Amino acid sequence: MSVTAVVGANWGDEGKGKITDFLAQDTEWVVRYQGGSNAGHTIVNEWGKVVLHLLPSGVFYPHVKNVIGPGVAVNLGTLIRELDDLQALGVSTPKLFVSDRAEIVLPVHLLLDRLEEERLGARQFGSTRSGIAPFYADKALKIGVRIADLFLPERLSDRLRRSLELKNILFVHGYHQPPVDPAALLSALQADASRIAPYVADTTALLQQAVSRGERILLEGQLGALRDPDHGIYPFTTSSSPLAGYASVGAGIPPYAIRRIIAVTKAYSTCVGAGPFVTELLGVGGQTLRDWGGDGGEYGATTGRPRRVGWFDAVATRYGAAIQGATEIALTNLDVLSHWEEIPLAVGYRIDGKVQTEFPNPARLDDAEPIWETLRGWQTDISAIRDYRALPGAARDYVERVEDLLGIPVRLVSVGPRREQMLAKS
Repeated sequence: MSVTAVVGANWGDEGKGKITDFLAQDTEWVVRYQGGSNAGHTIVNEWGKVVLHLLPSGVFYPHVKNVIGPGVAVNLGTLIRELDDLQALGVSTPKLFVSDRAEIVLPVHLLLDRLEEERLGARQFGSTRSGIAPFYADKALKIGVRIADLFLPERLSDRLRRSLELKNILFVHGYHQPPVDPAALLSALQADASRIAPYVADTTALLQQAVSRGERILLEGQLGALRDPDHGIYPFTTSSSPLAGYASVGAGIPPYAIRRIIAVTKAYSTCVGAGPFVTELLGVGGQTLRDWGGDGGEYGATTGRPRRVGWFDAVATRYGAAIQGATEIALTNLDVLSHWEEIPLAVGYRIDGKVQTEFPNPARLDDAEPIWETLRGWQTDISAIRDYRALPGAARDYVERVEDLLGIPVRLVSVGPRREQMLAKS
C-alpha cells in the first residue's frame, strides 16, 4: 500500500503542483480531494508553462489515472476549458474520473462571491471571486447540486429551484440585482453535462479498490495549512480543509492508507490575499523578491495579483507542517535566494515584549514582530545543479537550518520550475 499526500505548509502557492508532477511519473493515481478553481498549480514541462485549476497534476502522464474526488468544488466551465486547453497543446486526452458525488460551483456562486466582496469594500477577505465560500455555504445548507444530478432532469430542476429560492431574494433586495432564471441555468448545466459525461464515475469505489490492490496513489492538496478554516489564520481562510487529515474524506479512502505526507514550503514566504503576514517584505526589497521569485515572478496563478512576499517564517511553517502531520518537507524555489549576500529567517515572534517560538492564536498575529536570524548567501546560480551534494556550502547550510528549525527532514529541494530541477536529499 502506497498512498502519499502532497500538501501545503503555508498560505498556498508553495509549489505543490511542481512536486505532484514530479512524483506522478512513478505513481498510478493522482487525486484532487478538496477546494476548487480558486487556486492554481503551475507546472513547467515539455508543453511549456501550464496552470491547472481543477485537473490533477498527473494529467501530463498517459499512464496516470486522474481523479477529481467528492470533496472538490467543481466549476464545470473551468473543467471543460482546461480539457480543451490540454488538447490545444497536443497533450493526450488524460485518463480522468470525476466523482458523481462531487458538487458543482454554479454561476450564482461566482456572482454572490463578487457582489459580497464589492459590498465589503475595504473589509473584504481578498477572495479570488471563484464562488468558493457561497458554494460551501450551500453544501452545508444541503441545497447544493451534485454531478449525479446533471443526468436526472427532474431532480436537477428541483435542486436548482431550491437553491435559488433564498438567493433571488438576496439578489433583489440585498444586492439590488435582477433574479436568476432557473430555466436558463438548467439549460446551461445540461449543455455542460454532455461534455463531462464520459468522465463521470464512482471514484470512491475506484479508489477503494486501488487501495486494496496496493496501487500507488498521490493525493494533491490545494492551498496550505494556514488557510484551514479550523487551524489557519481565521477569518482569512478558505472554506474547505487543505489538511492531509481531510484527504481521506475528500478522496474517499481509509485514513490509515495514507503513510507519507509531504509538506511543501518555499525557501521564502508568499501569500495571496488579505490577513496577517508577519515576515512580509515591503517596498523595493519586496518588489525585488517578487520579481525574482517563481517562474516569471510571484503573481497569483489564478488571479494574476502580485503575491505578498517575505522571508522564510520558521514559526508559521513549523506549525503548518505539524498540523499537516508531515513526515517530510519539500523545499521549493531555493534558486530564487541566490541573489542575496545575506538571507534572514524568522525564528521567533515578539508579542507584547515576550519572545515565543510557538505559532500564536491568529487574534494575536497583528501584534507579532519577527525575530530574525541571518545566514550567509551563496550568490551563484544553482539552477543547473542536479545533485544536492553539489550545492554551494551556504545553500546546503540554509536547507539544513530550515530542517533543524522545522524538526522534520527535508527530502526534496527544487532549484527551478522544471521536473529535472528537483534534487533528492537523503
